[in-house]
Amino acid sequence: MNKRIIAGQLLQEIATGVCGLVPGAVVIQDERITDIIEGEIPASADAGGLQALICPGFIDAHLHLPQFDIVGAHGLPLLDWLSGVTFPAEQRWDDPAFAAGMTRCAARRLLASGTVSFASYATVHHEATKAAMQCVEALGMKAAVGQVLMNRNAIPELCRSTSQLLQEAASLADAFPPESRVEFAVTPRFAVTCTEDLLIGAGALAAEKGALIQTHLAETVPECQKVDELFGGVSYVNVYRNANLLSGKSVLGHGVHLDTHDLMLLHEANSVVAHCPVANSFLGSGAMNRSGLQRHGVRLALGSDIGAGYEISMVRVARAMIETAAATGDAFPSAAEAWHLITAGNADALGWSEVGRLRVGASADLLVVQPDIPWLSGGIDPLAMLMFGWNDRWISQTLIRGHCCFRQG
Repeated sequence: MNKRIIAGQLLQEIATGVCGLVPGAVVIQDERITDIIEGEIPASADAGGLQALICPGFIDAHLHLPQFDIVGAHGLPLLDWLSGVTFPAEQRWDDPAFAAGMTRCAARRLLASGTVSFASYATVHHEATKAAMQCVEALGMKAAVGQVLMNRNAIPELCRSTSQLLQEAASLADAFPPESRVEFAVTPRFAVTCTEDLLIGAGALAAEKGALIQTHLAETVPECQKVDELFGGVSYVNVYRNANLLSGKSVLGHGVHLDTHDLMLLHEANSVVAHCPVANSFLGSGAMNRSGLQRHGVRLALGSDIGAGYEISMVRVARAMIETAAATGDAFPSAAEAWHLITAGNADALGWSEVGRLRVGASADLLVVQPDIPWLSGGIDPLAMLMFGWNDRWISQTLIRGHCCFRQG
């Protein structure tokens, strides 16, 4: 492709876990960033400008592709929400064509909100999961997608035998290996819907294939009580540990109700907890003790958790993270830290080196943002102004591998 220059205020990692702004330009050629120019904003740039924010595309560490059209089912606790709203919706993925069409619609909404990469759950349906992955692959997005593994405590139409699930998962793991742009993630839904043999098989498969692992952990108190009942008093974290599902490639959604011993085990395993503040509030699950996890050295990511989460924009999810911590009296992250988490931080948590940063050699997955507020001259931290005043309509262009895949208007 021809060389392009995108100029403006570059969102760059200026210290560990912190982003800042540097005036400059990004040079793109052959789908990758080939140069970063700092200190000047070329007037001849192909896109951007002095007032533009140029940032890596956002990364969502936890979402559900089949749940984009059930956002707003408010007032139900988690287990009732799953049985009454989610499982009936996921039944529709019995049709692979429906799954592909829904995935395309979801991807368009993500791109319009600036999300270029994500880790996601599909459903138990093998062919539908494959169709969804092929759809994401065709769009060029970086993603991890998992066929949900589930063999009990759900409606019969969504339960499969352990052997069938593991065979189908192995097939997808071979078709979409870890080095692929779209990779397969071993995805037991959570311990409530998985027997011990299924969890052990999932752990063995992930180890054999080197695959990412994603599941849910300690989102609500009734869920934790149910796990205790099903597994004879073994703690939730130890259920996963005993099945070899805790590793540096494990992304565990929520982690709201964890004790000190749980946190020590997660730290020892180098596992990631995906914080989903919007969904936790929506379902009344509780508020994650973010600083407590950090004090114990537990790695964190951030996810929208669509559809319990109702915010697709990762900027607004990051804002919810700040507000949740502040409301609980917790030490809350700065805007500069929050911007880092939805870009480079989530990329690091998912083990993705090619996205999440503006740097030479990275995939040219980036955003051109044109705010209509005086964000550079308001006398307030510019990154805080953008985060708390964020409007998706500011996204002028979303680029995937240097190609514009969304343009405002």
